Amino acid sequence: MTIKRDYYEILGVGRDASETELKSAYRKQAIKYHPDKNPGNKAAEEKFKEAAEAYEVLQDPQKRQIYDQYGHQGLEGAGFSGFRGFEDIFSSFGGIFEDLFGFSGASRSQSRTQRGSDLRYDMRLSFMEAAFGTETEIDLEKTATCPECEGSACKPGTYPENCRHCQGTGQVSRSQGFFTVRTTCPSCRGQGQIITNPCSECSGAGKVLIHKKVSVKIPGGVDTGSRLRLTGEGEAGSFNGPTGDLYVFIHVEPH
Repeated sequence: MTIKRDYYEILGVGRDASETELKSAYRKQAIKYHPDKNPGNKAAEEKFKEAAEAYEVLQDPQKRQIYDQYGHQGLEGAGFSGFRGFEDIFSSFGGIFEDLFGFSGASRSQSRTQRGSDLRYDMRLSFMEAAFGTETEIDLEKTATCPECEGSACKPGTYPENCRHCQGTGQVSRSQGFFTVRTTCPSCRGQGQIITNPCSECSGAGKVLIHKKVSVKIPGGVDTGSRLRLTGEGEAGSFNGPTGDLYVFIHVEPH
């Protein structure tokens, strides 16, 4: 069982620290242990999360009162379980990170980037084609980045606008007892932005459906169950994410 450290000790402040002192102390911790400044450092990641949890509690008068009276157990009994990950932290304290780094956190912007889906194609070969190898073309129907808007989903010359409902955070808050519960914004569906002038070519999807002929080289000696991978021939990614791959599954007919 992991024993949690004292929140005041984590931030290095006294128990009578003011809101300004708490924010200043947290900013120092955020700068020191920010994941972008400590790539791959698990210890720094844990300290970053630990400091965020401490600040989340102490900057809220109700949570702070519970913690001062009953400690960590009091918070757990009231339903507080901390942050699930970096996304929650950046969404909660976006303003602080904008002050520090000029953006609300790389992890939030990266989370929008999505890799395209992989595709599967089942190819039947004769015994002789499988034995000696062959080269053929297959016709694929798949999504590709819209050439008109280049994947932005916006009409050329226009840009997405920050969602007014959630102020660009992608989440909305509501009070539930002592605590504030954050849920995905229903207006922008968590994206933090609204496309007011969608691209006419892709109807605001950022992708279009295309047919493409792909050349496939089959090496000699393949058998049923063999699988070939064609990198980058899958579906288009979202928000400039990488394209998926195409997997060709081989089925050899009996001699």
